[in-house]
Amino acid sequence: MLDLRLLRRLDWVMLLALILLLGLGAVALKSTAQARPAIGPLVGKQIIWIAVGFIFMCLAALIDYRALARWYHQIYWLNIALLVVVLILGHSSKGAQRWIPLGPFMLQPSEICKLTVIVTLAVYLSSVKTDISSFSSFMGALGHIALPILLIAAQPDLGTALVIIAILGGMLLVSGAGVKHLAASAGLLLALFPLVWRYGLRDYQKRRLTGFLNPLADPLGTSYQLNQSKIAIGSGRLFGQGLFHGSQKNLSFIPEQHTDFIFTVIGEELGFVGGLALLALFGIILWRGFLIMTESEDMSGVLMVAGILSMLAFHILVNLGMITGIMPTTGIPLPFISYGGSAMITDMTAIGLLLGIGMRRDKLMFF
Repeated sequence: MLDLRLLRRLDWVMLLALILLLGLGAVALKSTAQARPAIGPLVGKQIIWIAVGFIFMCLAALIDYRALARWYHQIYWLNIALLVVVLILGHSSKGAQRWIPLGPFMLQPSEICKLTVIVTLAVYLSSVKTDISSFSSFMGALGHIALPILLIAAQPDLGTALVIIAILGGMLLVSGAGVKHLAASAGLLLALFPLVWRYGLRDYQKRRLTGFLNPLADPLGTSYQLNQSKIAIGSGRLFGQGLFHGSQKNLSFIPEQHTDFIFTVIGEELGFVGGLALLALFGIILWRGFLIMTESEDMSGVLMVAGILSMLAFHILVNLGMITGIMPTTGIPLPFISYGGSAMITDMTAIGLLLGIGMRRDKLMFF
């Protein structure tokens, strides 16, 4: 039975901001499809993903997140199994093997992995017998994400691997990990970077990572999408060129505009004001999530919220930085806006988990 007291604590402000974001994303995708008929069918699919996402969001909010601790090991190893399966039987596209075909739906385990890492890592960090600032507990947290990151990097999916590292950093920071351990981890990553660059990255990944440093070096190749993205956003000016009237979009200058570069549609057609409204909606969700984190009395709930906020904030920061040319192109989608079934369902499930933690943030009331 659903306790009606839970519904009284539902964060309607966050829910309304989410609905507005989903609506804006659907309109942007529809506008993109206007110039590219091949994208037309994807609009209907995106509506389906949103509907399915709402179901998962409701389930995640209704299920007591504390019960997930009992399934900690099963969740973790099921996630690993999916990442192994995709390397063996997965569908390849554009040099990456990230999807498992399930009829008309393409399951992307690396997207699901972000949420499973958040849940299982929160359970681990809240249950370690020694303080997280101890070396053994800290190394346990690093070991927790090591295998998922290696399997994701093998697909290859550099963007998602970076997201998981950001999730770890946010959760460790909130859990009270020692500054010296965090600094040591950052130093280790920097020390390993030359090896990763030489042996872990493919040539096209290297070109994408360095293209933003000198976008004029290869304007018709590696930097083409970035240059066209900046032109589109700049042409929107203050109020935009008008919905469905973006010249760069209508002339199909920006490849893959319906996925990672969909913000260019909003920037070009709705201008600075539209982009600012989008950022305000994201800000509301992050702010309400932060309030839930500060008010929660259960450490596992606090850490799950920290992981979800780290994931969303990293996605938003890197995606917007990528399309404006201040960060490398890493293939990270914009939450609730970019086209994609697995990403949409994962992000909306994460919001459901946030809402559920917020409804149960008072342990005395609900235990």
